Amino acid sequence: MVLTPVLIFVVFLIIYATFFRKRGRFWECLSQLPKPPAYPIIGNLFEVMRTPEQMFVHDRKRGLQYYPLYHLDVLGVGSANILNPEDMEVVLTDMKQNTKSIIYEFLHSWLGTGLLTSAGSKWQSRRKILTPAFHFNILQEFVTIFTEETKRLVDELEKDSDKPYIDVVVPITQFTLMSIGETAMGINFNSYMNDKDGYKKSIYDIGRLLTYRAPRPWIYNDAVYSLTSNSREEKRVVKTLHQFTNDVITKRKSNFSSASYSERKRLAMLDLLLKYRAEGANIDDEGIREEVDTFMFEGHDTTSMAICFALMLLANHKDVQDEIYNEIKEVLGEDAPSYSNLHELKYLERCLKESLRLYPSVPFISRVSGSEVKTKTGYTIPNDCMINLQIYDMHHNPNVFPDPEKFDPDRFLPENIQKRHPFAYIPFSAGSRNCIGQKFAMLEMKTAICGILKKFILEPVDTPKDIVFITDLVLRPKGSIKVKFVPRH
Repeated sequence: MVLTPVLIFVVFLIIYATFFRKRGRFWECLSQLPKPPAYPIIGNLFEVMRTPEQMFVHDRKRGLQYYPLYHLDVLGVGSANILNPEDMEVVLTDMKQNTKSIIYEFLHSWLGTGLLTSAGSKWQSRRKILTPAFHFNILQEFVTIFTEETKRLVDELEKDSDKPYIDVVVPITQFTLMSIGETAMGINFNSYMNDKDGYKKSIYDIGRLLTYRAPRPWIYNDAVYSLTSNSREEKRVVKTLHQFTNDVITKRKSNFSSASYSERKRLAMLDLLLKYRAEGANIDDEGIREEVDTFMFEGHDTTSMAICFALMLLANHKDVQDEIYNEIKEVLGEDAPSYSNLHELKYLERCLKESLRLYPSVPFISRVSGSEVKTKTGYTIPNDCMINLQIYDMHHNPNVFPDPEKFDPDRFLPENIQKRHPFAYIPFSAGSRNCIGQKFAMLEMKTAICGILKKFILEPVDTPKDIVFITDLVLRPKGSIKVKFVPRH
């Protein structure tokens, strides 16, 4: 009972702060946007404070009901949610709106202020440093590694091909983690003792913790959050994540010599960072860890889920699967994939793009406005406002994509692309902060699908209607994604 006066005082402070926050230009602008019904003081708190699967479902309902945009108010924290391509373009092409929102600050304990979470001059500097690591000359070399890892993946799938189904999330995640290790980090994890399973589990754990924190403004403050059990768990999880990436950096450093790298024109990401560090560039050991953490996560988890959803779709669309297989035979024959012939697989590319429309690995991105934003839809988003760009909802809206739930690769025929707004399809974001690794991801996805379809016929087990999604750092199912793999004869 001793806590009762403290709780009363906290509630009073929340009411007081909320009352005074909802004044002035900020709320004058935001109140003009459509919004779901709200309660006094707490606003839409009960609308967002749900289980991860309920959050996903209700986000989608709002996305359809309030197109083209809406706002939410959670205990005086206001956010604008954009669902249409015209306003997406306004935000994503304005450098004043380039700063990530407070949601990304929750990742600082893990990712620091690397390329994903940084802003201003630091982001510009890191982007400039890292861009050469994804030059096409480097990507050409990576295709060989993707091919080797695909062969290992196919061998693993073959071992279980007599089973009724395989949960593809497990082997595909292993494949993408191995691939990012050998390419961007220059380390073969198969011959390197490390807790890969612990690392993968910790990725899920950190997503769960962030998803819990995001709709609860009373634990936004780090000092308050540090008093919670979630904060203590997060510290343990981050320690595991950092241990893994620190081991990766240490291992690569042991083979590093600035002189030996000076003669090579193009370097993979970690080698490039080590070279810059040795030459006195504006990046220290902590900065290297930030970028390794960022790319270890983004380079395997997003691509993994993209491949899993693509396999599920192909299993459910035999005609599409057969057409891809015929294209693979025609373009590749018995040859291994190369950078050039992967680009010739136009139908496969359309299928992957349509899969990413239906299942964008990053379903939303969040910014904070650096000035007032005049939307194309006739509203004003105030300065210093959280702006959530709801990519999943835009990709699934019938105003943008007719019959949006239908899997139709022909949406990405050149003549159909020209009919759409250029910001209607943004699975890799867009503008200056677009995904630096999108070409890397597409090459990896194409290579994996080629290797799998050369060896197996995919048969459906899970259908799109069976998948239950949760709100997380990436688009993720609550359970497994099951596909039957039948060896080709």
